[in-house]
Parts: sequence; structure tokens; C-alpha cells
Amino acid sequence: MDIQETISKMSLEEKAAMCTGEDFWHIKGYEKYGIPKMMVSDGPHGLRKQEGEADHLGMNESIKAVCFPAGCALASSFDRELMHSVGEALANECQAEDVGILLGPAVNIKRSPLCGRNFEYLSEDPYVASEMASGYVNGVQSQGVGTSLKHFWANNQEKRRMNCSSELDERTARELYLKVFERTVKLSQPWSVMCSYNQINGVYSAENRKYLTDVLRGEWGFEGFVVSDWGAANDIVADVAAGMDLEMPNTGGESKNMLVNAVKEGRLDEKVLDTAVERILKIVMKY
Repeated sequence: MDIQETISKMSLEEKAAMCTGEDFWHIKGYEKYGIPKMMVSDGPHGLRKQEGEADHLGMNESIKAVCFPAGCALASSFDRELMHSVGEALANECQAEDVGILLGPAVNIKRSPLCGRNFEYLSEDPYVASEMASGYVNGVQSQGVGTSLKHFWANNQEKRRMNCSSELDERTARELYLKVFERTVKLSQPWSVMCSYNQINGVYSAENRKYLTDVLRGEWGFEGFVVSDWGAANDIVADVAAGMDLEMPNTGGESKNMLVNAVKEGRLDEKVLDTAVERILKIVMKY
């Protein structure tokens, strides 16, 4: 497929819909363009594919799958080959269930014992976390299945996790909280990066151009697409303009309409939308 030629044939509405997902777990597909619908699914230490009604908290039934030790336990081994093998096994399960991207690894730095995701975050040390995350990503992606490095970034507490602002200076950010993402991207090129719920110095992660575009892509050379954490997109127009490519889950057409109107009113350059679609399609067609 010539991706740019395909995008040139798509309507504005079709491109906008591509950036908002099809449902809870699927990236939108278009048969007439040869674009398959691709499923993404949790999680960092076991495939959590829901066959019936999907839900954010994972309370509904999932298919039976192997459950590996949690990230904190695996990282304690500091065994890179072990993480690679775990990644391979997870990818094989994804292939059996037609899942294109596994939503992990989770690498946020542990800073509070009260963080509800500490069990899946790898370490409080960015070197350990990035080495283990790289093994995981390389293992999964060696089998032709993608990963989603998460949650980018500074999402380290439970209280008001969806709207708090993580306040930190540039040196602290670079040496601790960003370093694990930087090394994993440079070592392993995950197919996608998932941006977090929180604000960073007062700007939501999903609309933070400095880190989604200038740092992640400009400085580190990230080549995949950025997906929101489920429900982390607050302003889809600002998000796409900042460098977030895919909002999940689907919002029933509301976000699509917002993007279409923004382009028609001159508030969003259609070329920006084209770029987001191109990033998504490169990964979908890779799978």
C-alpha cells in the first residue's frame, strides 16, 4: 500500500474518524482502502482481551490467557533475556487472538508507595526500568506484534491521577522521569507510546507539544504513533495539533466532528491530520 496515496483518497471525515478509534479496543479500518481494523489490548504482564462488553477497569470477563509475574517482580530479576522471552510468549498469544498491539510495558518511575499502578511499573530506577522494558519490547516486536510504552509521563500517583499536575524542573524530568522513556525508545522503537492522564507543569500530557513532538520525536527519533490513555484526551483538536495521533476509546463521533469542524474553520491544518493518519497507518500495515 502507498500510504500517502491512500490518505489523498480519504475524505476529511474518514481521516478524522481514523484518529478517534472505532470502538473500545479497535483502531478503525476501511475495507475499500485495504486498511484492516486492528485490535489493541492490555496488558503489561498478560493478554487481557475482552470478548464481550468492554470496560475500562477490567471488571468484565476476559479470555483465558497466561498470567506472568507482575512487572515489579520481573524487573527485580534484572534478567533482560527473561523479559525478552516473556515478550515473545505474550506476542504469540496476541497472534493467536488477532491482537496487533499489546498495551505495555508500563515504565513510570515509582515515587509514591500509594500509586495504584506500582505493581506493573518496573522500577524506581530509570536504568533498570529501561533495560527491562527494552527486553520486553524487543521480545514482543520480534514476533511481529507491537507494544505501547506507557504512561508518558510523570504519572506516578493515585490521588487525582486523571487531572493532577506533576510539577518538576527540567533536570529532574530529564534525569529521572523521562530517562526511562528516552532509553526504551532509542533502544527498541516501540510501535506506539501511550500518553498519560495527568498534566505536566500545568499542561495535559495529551496536548503537550513540547514532549509529544519536540522531545519524543524531535530529540529521540520516535517513529510510531502516540495513543491516548483511555479517556485521557480532553481537547481532541489541541491533542492532535500537539502530536497525539489516536484517541481511545471511540467517543461516538463527537471527536471526529470536532476535528472536521476545526479543519473547516481553519483552526487545524489538514496536513496535521494527514500526518497523524500516516503515523497510524504505518503501524497498522506493519502488523
